[in-house]
Amino acid sequence: MTNFIKKLIPTYIKDYIKKQILNTQQNGNLLNVTEKNFYCPVCNENITHFERLQDFYFEKLDKVQNVHSFFHSETFHYLKYYCSNCYSSDRNRLYALYLKAVFEKQTKEVTFLDIAPDQNLSNWIKSFPKVNYRSTDLKMENADDKVDITCMPMYKDGSYDIVLCSHVLEHVVEDRKAISEIYRILKPDGFAIIMVPLALLLEEDLECDDYNTDDLRWKYYGQNDHVRMYSKPGFKNKLNNAGFKISEFDINYFGEETFNKCGIHHRSVLYIVNK
Repeated sequence: MTNFIKKLIPTYIKDYIKKQILNTQQNGNLLNVTEKNFYCPVCNENITHFERLQDFYFEKLDKVQNVHSFFHSETFHYLKYYCSNCYSSDRNRLYALYLKAVFEKQTKEVTFLDIAPDQNLSNWIKSFPKVNYRSTDLKMENADDKVDITCMPMYKDGSYDIVLCSHVLEHVVEDRKAISEIYRILKPDGFAIIMVPLALLLEEDLECDDYNTDDLRWKYYGQNDHVRMYSKPGFKNKLNNAGFKISEFDINYFGEETFNKCGIHHRSVLYIVNK
């Protein structure tokens, strides 16, 4: 047996085992990994499956005895988290579903600000010819602008048609200031997508100065660089207090078939805010 063939055997066995695992029962139905039954709206590809969240995340939460249940979280499909082709997350697939319908109806150019951009989604948004896209982040090297979102004087009042702020506010100490800035730079007839991790069993936001170590933040906030865990009432109150009107788009808007095909959890809700 040649050395080349010897090197191929472990890879072949690994791929074979993975295929056998994927060919197990899910929702009571036998899956066929050769059939592309799922769809990712970000890469616009039919795919055989979605990838679950990495084990590291579960191991860390288990170690610190995280106080929140995945089964009472909103817009988080940990079993179908990543697209197996482009690795886009479930929430980014949700945004793409909504934004595609918006972009395809556009007859004139729109200004779009992406706060803390995801590369795959960013490239997808920029592919639409009528979208004048700009990104911002305080630390990301590939962002167009380096801006603290609690104070964005470089952006004029009412300068953006669309603002995307996805899973950013949980990293920001003064989140109310950030929300107010988004309100300020949004055009009167524009809209923003603002999303955060939500623990549905909480009645108010969980935030405590004593949770100031990596382990304590993992335990109470779900990640070491988060500064709070949002409740649904607390999140919506902050948006309303900034002056926003909130629209919630859930499975009843998108349809159960679309959610299933795109690997989006039935508890997912898209928050669209307007002035």
